[in-house]
Amino acid sequence: MSRASSTADTPALQASVLVFSHRQDVRDAVRTAVGRRPAADVGPLTWIECSTGDEVIAAVDRGGIDLCILDGEAQPVGGLAVCRQLDEEVADRPTVCVLIARDADRWLVHWSRAEGTLPMPVDPLTAPGVVADLLREHARRPVVRR
Repeated sequence: MSRASSTADTPALQASVLVFSHRQDVRDAVRTAVGRRPAADVGPLTWIECSTGDEVIAAVDRGGIDLCILDGEAQPVGGLAVCRQLDEEVADRPTVCVLIARDADRWLVHWSRAEGTLPMPVDPLTAPGVVADLLREHARRPVVRR
């Protein structure tokens, strides 16, 4: 994540955020709820959309992604499995937030090793704060060399 100045006095975290779902309406809902600037100190965001798990893996392998928001209900491969695969295979993977439809699925989020969750449907009042917090945490993480 790079630091840039949004105004002369206020530094802002610029970030690339990947959103994954096999459903375009879910990807649109996430982008709309979070927006391009989720907090005064976070943004603008660059959005990368993926509709398959393979696209997510390829995008993460290319690098430059700060946060992945993965649909836990995606088909045929869900975001929880993609998160777990990233955690196992990528030394310095992006921070991951998983979209979950049921509160009872939180144990799966723990299993997947995701850092955050957003409930479905995505709430535009809470989603920007969750995303901003995860991006701030990501910016403070030490870099792991591959």
